[in-house]
Amino acid sequence: MKILLDPALRTELQLPTGFPPEAEAAAQAAIVRPLTDHVDRTAVPFVTLDPAGSTDLDQAFAIDAAGNDLLLHYAIADVAWFVDDGDLIDREAWQRGETQYLPDGRVPLYPPILSEGAASLLPDVDRPAVIFSVRIAPDGGVRLDGVERAVVRSRAKLAYETVTDADLPAGFNDVATRIMAAEERRGAARADPPEQVVAPDGAGGFELAFRPMLASEEKNAALSLATNMAVADALFAAKTGLFRVMAAPDGRSIARLRATARAYRLNWPKAQSLADFQRGLDQTKPREAAFLLAVRRAGPGASYAPFHEGSTPWHAPMAATYAHATAPLRRLADRYVIRAALAVANGQAVPGAVTAAFARLPKVMARADALSGRIARAVVDLAEAQLLQSRIGDTFAAVVTDRDERGARIQLCDVPVVTRVNASAEPGDALNVRLTAADPATRTISFVPG
Repeated sequence: MKILLDPALRTELQLPTGFPPEAEAAAQAAIVRPLTDHVDRTAVPFVTLDPAGSTDLDQAFAIDAAGNDLLLHYAIADVAWFVDDGDLIDREAWQRGETQYLPDGRVPLYPPILSEGAASLLPDVDRPAVIFSVRIAPDGGVRLDGVERAVVRSRAKLAYETVTDADLPAGFNDVATRIMAAEERRGAARADPPEQVVAPDGAGGFELAFRPMLASEEKNAALSLATNMAVADALFAAKTGLFRVMAAPDGRSIARLRATARAYRLNWPKAQSLADFQRGLDQTKPREAAFLLAVRRAGPGASYAPFHEGSTPWHAPMAATYAHATAPLRRLADRYVIRAALAVANGQAVPGAVTAAFARLPKVMARADALSGRIARAVVDLAEAQLLQSRIGDTFAAVVTDRDERGARIQLCDVPVVTRVNASAEPGDALNVRLTAADPATRTISFVPG
């Protein structure tokens, strides 16, 4: 069934419809700023790898062999070259925090003339970038070798959906393999369950589906992870920075997850850690994917934290100190992390404006992350209600994925819908439920056992 998005969603969520004329004018002026602090690296064969429709391209990469090590050159869009502290573009970005994505278009962090134009690492054009050179040892250990401002020219815009090994630089798969193996050795628990998404259907409408992460996407994420870890280590050693932090599920949550695994008839050995267990799961199998969703909900959410003397910022799923530096076109915080890393790597003092921003950013980014969650939930709720509105009274097979004080969370077996029902069922139970209401106007659906 074709799903239509309600334009009123943007109004309800108070999403901006554009940029103030003054900010647009400032962006227009910024894009002609001469590149005076950038070395010429246009001879380096950088490529980008993103979703096919992306035009806000933050990252490009090239890889060299360095003895037994691999040297990842990760070029990141130099947004700070176009945006000055406190200018009109900067003030607008602080109001937004991050780019928000809807199926029918994005609400960008920066004016599109920058984020999809002059600052985006599009192919076959010269672009300003900050290149992070990351040395990757055979065991997957990472170290920041250097950071420089440079002019780069991407050779190709590769897409997750269509890329082949022949398209990619030599060493790409090796880098990803090293990073993933290092994750396993240190006990990282980074596992991504299929996402419930509303995506264009190719015929002018949208469809609701579960989308597993593609192999090319996972490998590309490993390159970003390597860079972000190397940056975090360098900043932490310099006693500065802004870090992405996330606690592990506590003992009570682990006990609940073990009960969930038993209910799903998944064999989780008593002596095996959660990280080791979930790494062996297959996200394409419904029960295993449902368990991964339960893991995601079991722990506290991720947040940002500035450097604090005597405290090591920790991201439990990564089992590492970790920062966000690789998506400055989409996340406000990354622009400041990049500036700090550029200063530290070149023996310079971190600008006072950057240090001050680190103290303010956690609250701003938390607000933006919360809005992103509200948008995603509203879009999916609308899609579910439209998908089911003609099937009131029908009975559906479902499986319980979790339960809490609000009831049993269920996933329908024949349509990509996740909802709740008031039933005395436990995780892993199969049950039939009857649809009693589906109202697109209120974006609500209701089921009862039966």
